[in-house]
Amino acid sequence: MITKGDKIETDFSLNVVQNGEEKEIKFQDLLNKPAIVSVYMRNNTGGCDKQNRSLAEHSKWFEDKGYNLVAISKDSCGSHKNYAEKIGINYTLASDPEHKFARATDSIVEKKMYGKTFEGPSRSAYVIDTDGTVLAIIEKIDTKAHAEELKELIESL
Repeated sequence: MITKGDKIETDFSLNVVQNGEEKEIKFQDLLNKPAIVSVYMRNNTGGCDKQNRSLAEHSKWFEDKGYNLVAISKDSCGSHKNYAEKIGINYTLASDPEHKFARATDSIVEKKMYGKTFEGPSRSAYVIDTDGTVLAIIEKIDTKAHAEELKELIESL
């Protein structure tokens, strides 16, 4: 996994849902101001719902502090649109089925579920500056208090 101070590759494309619209953008376009990227596994699952509800409740705070808020999973943009409406999400949801962001942050980890082993992105969060420099990382997210832990992290920068 990358560490604080490392610079990540930002020249890859993702499909996103922003303001209810689907579009393809370069990741670097999300860095027009510092960004918080929260990685989760899947829409409509217990822990991920808690994680995103926490962010949705506090998204204005991050905006007021000058950060783009981005949540990223392997779900399609169609799923993201429905999910945003259901949860009340007004920040960017990125679709990354090929784990491009996880590869850029070297955060592909081995996971186990139902006795099967597979690789996928770690549930983590990154604060990234406009030039791709990682300002901070939360390697293991507290799904229930995700916004609070991010707010504390932002205040410490």
